[in-house]
Amino acid sequence: MAVATGLWPVDEERASVWIGRPTGPWLQNSGVKEKFGRRPLRLGRLLTRGPLYFVTFCTHQRRPFLARDEVHAAFVLFAEREFNIGVGRYVIMPDHVHLFVRGGEDFRLGRWVGLLKQALAKASNLPRAKIQVWQEGFFDHVLRSDESWNYVRENPMRAGLIKSAEEWPYQGEIVYIDRA
Repeated sequence: MAVATGLWPVDEERASVWIGRPTGPWLQNSGVKEKFGRRPLRLGRLLTRGPLYFVTFCTHQRRPFLARDEVHAAFVLFAEREFNIGVGRYVIMPDHVHLFVRGGEDFRLGRWVGLLKQALAKASNLPRAKIQVWQEGFFDHVLRSDESWNYVRENPMRAGLIKSAEEWPYQGEIVYIDRA
């Protein structure tokens, strides 16, 4: 069985079962129920385990305060204490964080990222004045290939911070997450 992502068929035998909201000219002038006989299934009903998310969040105005030992330690502590949530590869850049995460059935990505941001802000020891620490929200998508996986690993090198991906001290993999 193929990994369920965005708008692709679950497998070739069940090519008529689509995930998400199919769009395109072939759906014009006809409702989803008319085309499929029922609404398409949501990811949670098709996957036996939670989807693997690629998440990015940034500091407000891209202020570079994250690539520090105390922030990295807080990240690892937060990621390791969460029950039934797996944080895979991650990289903490000076002004943003990339990570892969998979949770159980009750996992709420937005809430989890919010709690992670709180933990990292506290660890950064920023002045407690009423300053905005983070950009609003975060970016996420369900992982579809190794492209994002390699992007995270090589991010510090592309930014000119190091010569080899292995040199960056603020990265790692908390748990191995099967990407297949």
